[in-house]
Amino acid sequence: QVQLVESGGGSVQAGGSATLSCAVSGYTHYSVICMGWFRQPPGKEREWVATISGDGRQTKYADFVKGRFTIGRDNRQSTLSLRMNDLGPEDTANYICASVYIGFSYQACNSFTDYGRGTRVSVSS
Repeated sequence: QVQLVESGGGSVQAGGSATLSCAVSGYTHYSVICMGWFRQPPGKEREWVATISGDGRQTKYADFVKGRFTIGRDNRQSTLSLRMNDLGPEDTANYICASVYIGFSYQACNSFTDYGRGTRVSVSS
């Protein structure tokens, strides 16, 4: 059974930084799992934030986070991270980890099959 457990959320001042983590379990080989981050702002739909391939070499970002957020992974620890810099109130959201088995470490993905429950980030001005 796949489990994705996010952590690292909390309250941050505008202009500040935060790093989120996601602990992944239930996969035999984490390195062939494409991972991603989504977020759901209060009262809004869930939106995609970033994606990373199994080997970590391919990354993609939504335009609204490019240059500010960095997605990363540690395949030995089966974890995913999201480093967020220059946060603004518009980044307030529940941040959700996502995964999908694709069988190739070098390939990024466009959709996901499993999601965590999220960790909340609140940015105050």
